Amino acid sequence: MRLFVGNLPYNVGNDELQEAFQEAGTVVSARVIMDRDSGQSRGFGFVEMASAAEGQKAIQTWNGRELSGRALTVNEAKPQPEGARGGGGGGWRGGGGRERR
Repeated sequence: MRLFVGNLPYNVGNDELQEAFQEAGTVVSARVIMDRDSGQSRGFGFVEMASAAEGQKAIQTWNGRELSGRALTVNEAKPQPEGARGGGGGGWRGGGGRERR
């Protein structure tokens, strides 16, 4: 079961997140989402638990509980829409090939 973990302290990394959630069961993966430009934590992440029962236990254990002084928000992650990859849109490409004289 994949879990969304919100309101993470900015100093918590992948290892600390995994270690904390192991209290509820087997953690398959734990990932803190980082800002692409600054390299800083964005304050949320995802934890994948080995089973739905362990996922439910993790929600009960960690939702509202403090980690490094911040109360976490933990719930089942919503599936990503088909074809969505995140990242942002194209932006203005400029020019058009004409040259001013």
